[in-house]
Amino acid sequence: MSKVDIDDLASQLRVTVTRLIKKLRKESATGSRLSLTERSTLALLDKAQLLPSELAAMEKITNQSMSQILSHLDELGYISRAVSETDKRKVLISLSAEGEKVLSQIRNERVEWLSHAIAATCTAEEQEILLKAIAPLTKLVETE
Repeated sequence: MSKVDIDDLASQLRVTVTRLIKKLRKESATGSRLSLTERSTLALLDKAQLLPSELAAMEKITNQSMSQILSHLDELGYISRAVSETDKRKVLISLSAEGEKVLSQIRNERVEWLSHAIAATCTAEEQEILLKAIAPLTKLVETE
């Protein structure tokens, strides 16, 4: 077996994954109405209630920018705000029922497109290769 050029592999993987992410973003009509950071914020809120400052830190943006994003998501009815029970000065942000619905719709649109694309372009053997690639790709994503 020949030795893999790690730099070449990394470069090709980066380009391909980036293109796939862009394609997935484009294939969601629902998601295209929101900015990347707005979509990412909804996904973060799907996991837990968070403070605006926590969301800003996770998104690596300023608190002021997060405030604008949250205002827009609030106008759309996608988030709810609740005063913290432990510290009345803090407001926790969570997904509203409408936000959950929109996030689910975005994800479903992307999965539907990707499922059709895989079925239309990949042989059964290639589908098996993709399935086997999930584990090492997951390791890469979880690397700090």
